[in-house]
Amino acid sequence: MTFGERITYARKQKKMTQGALGKAVGTSGDIIGKYERDEIKPSIDTASKIADALGVTLDYLVKDGEYQNIDNDALKRLQQLEKLDPRDKDHLYALMDAFFAKHKMDSLLL
Repeated sequence: MTFGERITYARKQKKMTQGALGKAVGTSGDIIGKYERDEIKPSIDTASKIADALGVTLDYLVKDGEYQNIDNDALKRLQQLEKLDPRDKDHLYALMDAFFAKHKMDSLLL
């Protein structure tokens, strides 16, 4: 996916118009459209504002990668996880593993 395609995808997931996104980052909907069509690239500051307005990371917008769809809420939780006591982390990991195993089992049954 290109930078513009990622903006378009994230914007539509948020059910935002180009105009609303433009207003949120201090530009116009027409400029957002040009970003989405990859006609022009924003400054790093504007790209960061776009990421914030869409609730995604800047990495998501500019890089391909395994974790490109991670959102800011998930990122905040990962940062909080790093601050936990090792025993608490182990408990949380066990809980997560149980949910992942259930999800995998549920998808096999479908």
